[in-house]
Amino acid sequence: MTEARGLGSLPPPTVNPIRPIPHPTRRNMNRAEDVDLVRRARDGDEAAFSDLVERHQGRVYNHALRMMGNVQDAEEVLQDTFVQAYRNLAKFEERSRFSTWIYRIATNEALMRLRKASRKAETSFEDLAHPDGEAWHEALHDFTSALDDVQSTEIREALEKALVELPEEYRIVFTLRDIDGFTNAEVADILEISVAAVKSRLHRSRLFLRDRLAQFHEETRTRTPQPRKGDA
Repeated sequence: MTEARGLGSLPPPTVNPIRPIPHPTRRNMNRAEDVDLVRRARDGDEAAFSDLVERHQGRVYNHALRMMGNVQDAEEVLQDTFVQAYRNLAKFEERSRFSTWIYRIATNEALMRLRKASRKAETSFEDLAHPDGEAWHEALHDFTSALDDVQSTEIREALEKALVELPEEYRIVFTLRDIDGFTNAEVADILEISVAAVKSRLHRSRLFLRDRLAQFHEETRTRTPQPRKGDA
């Protein structure tokens, strides 16, 4: 493993507060370019680390916001994530993607805050059946598309509220897999759990969110005045 050189002379990075932005396609973030930037940052190139921050901060912030549920905590997670990344560049193993590594740091930072604040969801997942087969896939909404493309502010807010209601171990898997676009194997790597555990939590998360969205549609339908007989 290459030892970092020159980092001690650089100040901790400053990450400017940002607002949620549509995340760039993950595959467009060139892995070789990230590795090159890491190597240069290890050698004391401050601009190289700034480029890494610029490339990844939008998606890390969106991930933190969905985990924490508020802007202030998300911005603190974002800041601390890149401070930790900066201090631990020597530990980055180049066989992994930088995006996977930075997400692992961000996830740990978010989880520490959630657990410290003793935020415990009331929802029980024990009664949720494990979905399987074609019926499940036909019933499941494409939540990634819904979050990215939905035009209704009310629907978006309902989805985001339901996401916050998920217990943290389910919310984080859903966020990483269906919103941020990591594969099951990558999510398992980030969270250091088995792929089977990822699939189980993802299934239960999707079922919960599907039911919450169905409730929202039913409530919306009952609030909408129905046309009377004889109306044109």
